[in-house]
Amino acid sequence: MARRGDGIYLRSNTWWLDFVHQGQRHVVRVGKGINRTVAREIASVKRAGILKGEAGIGRKRKDLGFDQAKDEFMKWAETNKRRRTVRTYRQCLEALARSFSGKRLGELSPFDVERHKRTRIEAGVRVMVNRELACLRALYNRCREWGKYEGDNPVVKVKTLRENEGRLRFLEPDEEVKLLAAAREPLRSIILAGIYAGLRIESEALTLRSVDVDFRTGLLTVQSAYAKAGKTRHVPMNAKLRGALAALKEKALGETIFTRRDGAPLTARSGRPSRRHAGMQASRK
Repeated sequence: MARRGDGIYLRSNTWWLDFVHQGQRHVVRVGKGINRTVAREIASVKRAGILKGEAGIGRKRKDLGFDQAKDEFMKWAETNKRRRTVRTYRQCLEALARSFSGKRLGELSPFDVERHKRTRIEAGVRVMVNRELACLRALYNRCREWGKYEGDNPVVKVKTLRENEGRLRFLEPDEEVKLLAAAREPLRSIILAGIYAGLRIESEALTLRSVDVDFRTGLLTVQSAYAKAGKTRHVPMNAKLRGALAALKEKALGETIFTRRDGAPLTARSGRPSRRHAGMQASRK
């Protein structure tokens, strides 16, 4: 007779299956009034059934169509992510949909993702490849967390492209003087916020509100919703930046420090010259 926890045993003319798998003990009734050989065969079938059930074999795994997953992911992003991140996700998903629309997440393999990567490189948009891979990886992870997908994430086996770290350059003192002298308001103060407070122009400087600038303490606050790291931080202002922001705050018609003439918040798009204006500037040169 096998020891309990090792196999089958007979008790009161009834055979029992008793085994431990991954720290969990299973005790299953095999049958009554049968011999050992038959009991072993039945126990083998019952044991296999238990192991298959734990591995998910014989049970249909949860899966989701890429198009539905894309829509659910965008709804989540629009609620939980910054507008700039949402725009990036939307752009990436549009490109990914050209490769994966109509398929289910469980159908995509690392080879399919590699093929998409190669297609994008051949199309001359190498700069977007890593962003699209990161977006697709996040989509899979999010669907798994929601319990809508139970398969593997094929993106984890796909290598990202090596990116150029870019050139880090600092303005020389004379270059700073020339730049500030050539810039008009509010561009001049925006540049000061970048130089002396380290604010990122589009996401942090242009979203700066009047209540975020405290002239009593000499600190300006970058809210977590706009900070790259997602954490609120307080930055000290020097005299030059403090004076520039004070002048703008007095004239501000809206909640933000940097506004247009009509009081609407200044944005990166509103600060760009029109195509016609750019053409006139180029023709003058």
